[in-house]
Amino acid sequence: MFTFRKNHEATQNMNPHLKKIQQLTCLILIFTSILTTVYYLPTASAQMTIITVDPGSAKVGTQVSLTANLTTQNGTYALYFDTQLVANGTAANGYAVTNFTVPDAAQGTHNLVITDLTTQDNATKTFTVTTDYSISTTGPQTIREGDTVPILLNMTGGEARSTNPANVTVQTPTGTSYTKTVNITLSSSGNGTTTLNYPSDFTTDANTTFIGTYATFFNTTYATNTFTVALTDATQYHRNQTVNIKAIYEPDENVTLTITGNTISNIVNLTDPTGTINYNWTVPATAAIGTYLVNIISTSGFTTKTPPDAQNFTVPGFPINFTTKNLAGEPVPYITIKATEGTKAAGETITSSTGTAALQLEIGNFTCTAYYNTVNIVSQQTITVNDTTSTDLPCNLTNLRIQVTSQVNGAEMKIPETGILLQQDNSTYTTDINGTAIIHSLLPNTPYGLNLTRYGASFNITTIPNLLLNNTPVGWYDVKINCPTINLQITVTKTNGQTFSNAAVTAQELLGAPRYQGTTDANGVVTFNSIFGRYQIQIFDNNKIKLNETTIDLFQNQNVSVPCDLYGLTISVAVLDYFGQGIANINVKLQGGGQPLMTAKTQGDGTATFNNVIGGTLEVTLYTTDSSDPLVAQTYSVQDSTTLQLKIGKYVVLAGMLVEASQLVTIIIIILAVLLVLALEIYRRIHAKAVKGETESTDKES
Repeated sequence: MFTFRKNHEATQNMNPHLKKIQQLTCLILIFTSILTTVYYLPTASAQMTIITVDPGSAKVGTQVSLTANLTTQNGTYALYFDTQLVANGTAANGYAVTNFTVPDAAQGTHNLVITDLTTQDNATKTFTVTTDYSISTTGPQTIREGDTVPILLNMTGGEARSTNPANVTVQTPTGTSYTKTVNITLSSSGNGTTTLNYPSDFTTDANTTFIGTYATFFNTTYATNTFTVALTDATQYHRNQTVNIKAIYEPDENVTLTITGNTISNIVNLTDPTGTINYNWTVPATAAIGTYLVNIISTSGFTTKTPPDAQNFTVPGFPINFTTKNLAGEPVPYITIKATEGTKAAGETITSSTGTAALQLEIGNFTCTAYYNTVNIVSQQTITVNDTTSTDLPCNLTNLRIQVTSQVNGAEMKIPETGILLQQDNSTYTTDINGTAIIHSLLPNTPYGLNLTRYGASFNITTIPNLLLNNTPVGWYDVKINCPTINLQITVTKTNGQTFSNAAVTAQELLGAPRYQGTTDANGVVTFNSIFGRYQIQIFDNNKIKLNETTIDLFQNQNVSVPCDLYGLTISVAVLDYFGQGIANINVKLQGGGQPLMTAKTQGDGTATFNNVIGGTLEVTLYTTDSSDPLVAQTYSVQDSTTLQLKIGKYVVLAGMLVEASQLVTIIIIILAVLLVLALEIYRRIHAKAVKGETESTDKES
């Protein structure tokens, strides 16, 4: 009984923990079940939806943008307005983005339906069509006094099959308005048109007897438009064309018609039994380009018009496009072109940077001349103008081609980057990679001065008397100019000014001209015959290691000294132990300064010596004879012959042998310990013997 109760109590005590474990286990099982179920469920597609329609309501003919998602990721789709296909295409990343134009449809709500053509899924959204009104005029482009003007009314997006009354109002330039009511019958798609004529369909006093702007209104505010009434049948005329003038006055009323402008004054008195004035005037063959005024006034006094019968028209001329070209056939910029008609100036212009320019000239024959800096380069060229045209003006100008060369080792070398100053106008040019520079469009009968430079230093001044061959101008005039060669002597020295023989020397012209190579003689001297220029001089040893370089200007004979102070140094490396004693038989490697690896072994005094070292940043590495792992590596900046000391603190030279300092210390400690033990043992024995003697003596006394 006691045992049962004890076990029961234990079980009761453990229940809270067991319950937590059981609950956690159940949660894990449920979560795992849910994840497994979700994982093995088929992937569900998002329901198709029309996401945006912008705008959501509009008039017929408006462009609308629509965005929708598709069931098929990159599937094709079709968009319908009710049952009418208005757009189709291919979705991108599951989205269809498209535009459509609102078709003819009656006012009200309509359905936009987009269909996924792969799955036949679709989505629908409503769209509202609103009513639109317009008013416009048809008929002749130019309306004149007394003409009839057709007015067109149009409605879209209205109520299907309805009849809509419309008020049409015309307001004249005098401010008087005339109104007419008509009916517009709409089709099943809600659109319709009707036309009426102004002034015949309006009241009897409606008219077009005033020039100016007439305003038209559809139901006052639904839509507005304008048309213009004029006197002439056009606003522009060319020479020899007929200006037809029409105006409305009272029957048999006397009027005076004048045409004035640009020295022209034409005055006629007219009358007509019907009151309709018609007059034809031919633009004279000598009429200048400009604006002309037509003015009509009543001399009978019956009619006074406000606004008055006064109108401008223009004689515009034709754009004549000129291209000035030199004798090489190239366009020439900034040339002044003048055109004359007989003895009268007709126009003047300057060609652009592309050598083109335009003049407005009327029908007729013209003489053209051209000027370069006030010099006549086109004496006379006659052109006939009947319409817009293009023409070339050949100019008496020559191209100057300059080539700069030099003789290098018996061969001709073309010299690039040579500066050329044209002294007449201080303009500058530079030879290209082929040593050539071209100065375009120069006057052939003029002398020219040229100043040739390299790096700003002049080496040639040339005067060319003219650019003629056999006294005849040509398209290209060629000049060849020699760039001189100059003596360059280079002396190379080693450290402390010692002569450096057999040093390799290069002299490279900085702008790409020749590269000279040579070897110094016993005196450390090498000589080059080099072209005028700027050079980079480089010195190399037998191992092709660059020892020094410098840049010089070779504008005259030069003697140049190039020291190689870091070459030929003697470097000693002293290897010392912990106590500063020299360590023999240590492998020493020396590298850096651009030179190959150098090796040596320390002698009895712990020193290794290296000759003909190139100074600079040097790295010294020490090895024992039986190991490839470095003992010490240290970097030095060396500018002259010297001794470098490296201390190996972990070693000590003992009886000619290299012993690690830690081992030596251990041995010393062991020896000291042994000595200490021996001393203690001796002391113990002596002490024990003394005690024994004292004991025996005491026993005897007892």
